[in-house]
Amino acid sequence: MQPIFDFFFDQYYGYPTLFIILEVIAVIFGFLSVLYSKQNNILVYPTGIISTMIFVYLLWQWELLGDMMINAYYFSMSIYGWYVWTRKVDAEHFTPITNTTKKENWQSLFIFIATLLFVFAVYEYFDKWTNWTAYVDTFTTAIFFVGMWQMAKRKIENWIFWIIGDIISVPLYFYKGLTLTALQYFVFTIIAIYGYKAWQKNLRNDLRPS
Repeated sequence: MQPIFDFFFDQYYGYPTLFIILEVIAVIFGFLSVLYSKQNNILVYPTGIISTMIFVYLLWQWELLGDMMINAYYFSMSIYGWYVWTRKVDAEHFTPITNTTKKENWQSLFIFIATLLFVFAVYEYFDKWTNWTAYVDTFTTAIFFVGMWQMAKRKIENWIFWIIGDIISVPLYFYKGLTLTALQYFVFTIIAIYGYKAWQKNLRNDLRPS
């Protein structure tokens, strides 16, 4: 049992206690945020804001600039998404779950490419191309930027981007020694799959003739 424990958590030896506590808190609120997102619950945003604020600080310390910018972006998009999700489209209905339009698909592609270029420029400016993880981090940043934008607009396709990004992030964070965060993304992958199915059911129900 001890070797297994050491395999997963040996990376934390020497870490400041504050960092470990903050990561635990951020992971807990991150779990809550994803669960609320699966349930199509507005609480996805306040819980997500707490998690992302903490991760912005931690990721800066860990020099994962791409993921740090992801969380800073999540924070701002959470405020936007909070507004969109509570905005009524008529006297009775809030913004519904919908599929992306052709225009929104082009916008998603633009966000993806623009994010790749931006994160590349940041890594180049700070001379952080010191490990292969920087390239993976750049790619996942672009994926998550699109996913967060689509989630804020309540587009069902956001889950596809979350699933892809989460799968890539599991080995990335484990390699970086952030075991709790890696486990978080593993669970996120499972939740995202169920979230996609739940939103599909919700969308089908909304499209039924009343």
